[in-house]
Amino acid sequence: MLNLPTTTRIFVYTQPTDMRKSFEGLSGIIEQVFDAQLLSGDVFVFVNRRRDRLKAMAWDGDGFWIWYKRLEAGTFQLPSASSVAVELDAAELSMILGGIDLSSVRRRKRYRIAVPRLPRKTEKSSRV
Repeated sequence: MLNLPTTTRIFVYTQPTDMRKSFEGLSGIIEQVFDAQLLSGDVFVFVNRRRDRLKAMAWDGDGFWIWYKRLEAGTFQLPSASSVAVELDAAELSMILGGIDLSSVRRRKRYRIAVPRLPRKTEKSSRV
């Protein structure tokens, strides 16, 4: 199972993706569709047309990793959305991977503190 910190941002591309795509192909989708930085450490999730295969891609500080899951039976159920990209939290991704229908899940009220996000650096600063 994939364990992610609760602060990790997770984005799902809701359109079918060719699972033959690797780092460069998935990076192209991320740069074109998502309003996020490729090197941010955010996790980007893709599924195929039959929704029996899922790929997740992220930057870990010194390289990209891809996590791939193929179901032997059943399908992944993504949240219903009218948009091409949807943001999830780690618990929702875990439920999707575990085969839980998100439409039947009801969340209990919890306290959440609003944490401001710091701007992400996209380039290394050069020393003078």
